Amino acid sequence: MIGGFTVVTLLLIFLAGIGAGFVGYAVGASSLISYPALLACGIPPVLANASNTVGVVGTGLGGVLGARVELKGQRNRAITYIAIGVVGGIIGALLLLGLDPKVFEYAVPPLIFLSTLLIALNPRGKMEARQAAHDALAQRDGASSVAASLAPTKTQPMSKDPWWLWVAVSLCGIYSGYFGAGAGTLVLAVLDLGRIGPFHHINALKTLVGFGANVSASVIFICKGVVVWPAAIAMCLGCFVGSYVAPPITRKIPARIMRILAVIGGLILTIDLAIKAYF
Repeated sequence: MIGGFTVVTLLLIFLAGIGAGFVGYAVGASSLISYPALLACGIPPVLANASNTVGVVGTGLGGVLGARVELKGQRNRAITYIAIGVVGGIIGALLLLGLDPKVFEYAVPPLIFLSTLLIALNPRGKMEARQAAHDALAQRDGASSVAASLAPTKTQPMSKDPWWLWVAVSLCGIYSGYFGAGAGTLVLAVLDLGRIGPFHHINALKTLVGFGANVSASVIFICKGVVVWPAAIAMCLGCFVGSYVAPPITRKIPARIMRILAVIGGLILTIDLAIKAYF
């Protein structure tokens, strides 16, 4: 036994972490795997969510380090977005711990459904396709005016951002700290609606919001003593392995297939948790 868990249980959490890291890389929904895995091990919902937040924070660090090229020249916006994530993560974590645990249990099914819906709508895939079309047209003589209508070519100054964008991103940061399933896809969709820059730039900015929120929320959870460390560590190691091995594997699997499987899994999980919470 390690911290109340058998070696077999920790191994299963580690394997679930590999799956979560893989799914997180492929379709951006790691919590659809990691959170229910911790619940299945008998960890109460709030503690499972706190431990899950700590467990997946390592994947965000890798994403930030890997996005340095896209973030070049965006120092002020990068700092601002991390700050939004940090503040949002703190508020979300305090809401999670301050409200009655039943509130979280009742909120989780619709939140997971929201995450599943975002995967089904696939805003990231649509943005990538639009950016690819823009890049192809931009290489053709006389097509610059057409290309410009498809996608932004560079990230605009923050002073030109629509006012609602900051409100929406801030709410996404709070959601990331409170639960976070599908938060990355949600931030990506919001930034795309704001049309502040090309896909690869806003994808990097999305990572900053999530990383800031996860780190600050994790600090709150750790300080409050609500992290189940053996499970969180096993999940973290698994997520790292899963996200590391995902790229070469996902190249051989059609994205549409992975997205369909994630949607089916999300709907099953939504129904299962809704039955347990409401009936």
